[in-house]
Amino acid sequence: MSTKVAIIGPGNIGTDLLIKIKRLAADELETVALVGIDPESDGLARARRLGIAAIATGVEGLIGHPMFDDVDIVFDATSAKAHEYNEKMLRPFGKRLIDLTPAAIGPYVVPAVNLDEHLDAPNVNMVTCGGQATIPIVAAISQVTPVHWAEIVASIASKSAGPGTRANIDEFTETTSRAIEQVGGAAHGKAIIILNPAEPPLIMRDTVLALIGEERKDEIEAAVEAMVAKVATYVPGYRLKQPVQFTKIEESMTTLTDAKGPLWKVSVLLEVEGAAHYLPAYAGNLDIMTSAALGVAREIAAHMTPEVAVP
Repeated sequence: MSTKVAIIGPGNIGTDLLIKIKRLAADELETVALVGIDPESDGLARARRLGIAAIATGVEGLIGHPMFDDVDIVFDATSAKAHEYNEKMLRPFGKRLIDLTPAAIGPYVVPAVNLDEHLDAPNVNMVTCGGQATIPIVAAISQVTPVHWAEIVASIASKSAGPGTRANIDEFTETTSRAIEQVGGAAHGKAIIILNPAEPPLIMRDTVLALIGEERKDEIEAAVEAMVAKVATYVPGYRLKQPVQFTKIEESMTTLTDAKGPLWKVSVLLEVEGAAHYLPAYAGNLDIMTSAALGVAREIAAHMTPEVAVP
């Protein structure tokens, strides 16, 4: 029996998530409602065509809908500020929330790194697109040697940045920076996002720069490659752009950390191509969010469903 879910936010992310569930996880998850505030939105119109309840009265409309009691998981693909309100409204009903905004009310979850730790959390936060793309790499390096400083740069096509992304730039940098430390394991984290207006639009590119005290080149290369392969199991367009690079930095050349002695800068260049289920292939930044959220929902649903004993 499939787990029933609802999606708040009928924009690009919410609609892509709707289609991903239908195409990739129909046996496990059933979307019963798409929720927005504009009755004329394209996303709600698509939901109607698919026979899914299209609720145009926001979270209050979802709560008042006859099938609300059957919903176990609610995805929120709105904005950080809107999620704060939605979470407050839904909290008394015990629904499991998967937050695709940078609100960071619940614990940060990056499926390839720490999903198993938060399967019982009432609200999990998917960090940001840049976080989903780069934190696994920081975590991979941290597994080999301490990371004194990690800085990520996420470059996305301007056309793939909708109103929610543009309104949440500050939340993006703050949430991603904290998650680099809390999930990635870096002592200090910094995040930068670039909206690239190039035409034709370029696919998502991410750079990870990490400062470490030991070179350990072979081990780090192996850890990074293994992590890329792990992320690619749920984001097929996720890949290394070129081999991992190592640069020695003398102690006097950096004031970013308190580490003593020479440091090595590890540079990892990534590319994320979208699956083009609904969004164009260049919108890897949106695809990695919906793919990661879908992976989390599938695991939570399996965790919530008791195993049936075989006689």
